[in-house]
Amino acid sequence: MAGPLLRMDAIEKSFGAIRALKGVSLALERGEALALVGDNAAGKSTLMKVLSGAVIPDRGRIFLEGKPVAFRDPQDARRLGIEMVYQDLSLCDSVDVGKNLFLGREPVRRIAGIPVLDDAVLYRRTAEMLAGLDIQVASVRLPVRLLSGGQRQAIAIARAVSFQPRILILDEPTAALAVKEVEKVLALAQRLKGQGVAIILITHRLQDIFRVCDRVMVMFEGENVAERSIAETTLEEVVRLIVRAA
Repeated sequence: MAGPLLRMDAIEKSFGAIRALKGVSLALERGEALALVGDNAAGKSTLMKVLSGAVIPDRGRIFLEGKPVAFRDPQDARRLGIEMVYQDLSLCDSVDVGKNLFLGREPVRRIAGIPVLDDAVLYRRTAEMLAGLDIQVASVRLPVRLLSGGQRQAIAIARAVSFQPRILILDEPTAALAVKEVEKVLALAQRLKGQGVAIILITHRLQDIFRVCDRVMVMFEGENVAERSIAETTLEEVVRLIVRAA
């Protein structure tokens, strides 16, 4: 029987005297959505930065499809199909939707041997990508700063999805969004999960995990203190686990 898509074993990370991760282990199946919850400074984001290649662990091992891997930077993780959408989104506000999606890998054509941006291809691919994800914006040429919070979040997720990840990490994707926009972002996460993408969701909005996730993992001060199947737990129990840990 095939093992999990991802396994992180006994991951440790310290920043000076602060032990951010104290031997955390995690497993993720193909097409599964896992919620990471816990108070601030629990180690959730640090663990995911290790997985996305942004932070190098002091100890521990990572396995993808049973094979050991090591990441020196986010490009290493991306090449193996791991993408992370950060809470600050990392979008360029002054640039339009299409150019944000293809930033750094813009399609080009040659005129008299000189490479120039192929706007027609860029915006056509953008429209096709957004349509495939059921993301609606007034125009693919609209500057990102003019989009709503939910639309900006969707564009950030679409950019990550354009790299065709096997694992997508979402760091607080619904924070500070209006209810209607939260629904759209969660629906997008559900669609991606349905397409076979494994998702790790970091969130303080505990009600969201019951819409999208299959399992929940509770962290506290750099340790995994509890895990539950979503089908076998309740919002009240998850709150108790977090409060009890604290």
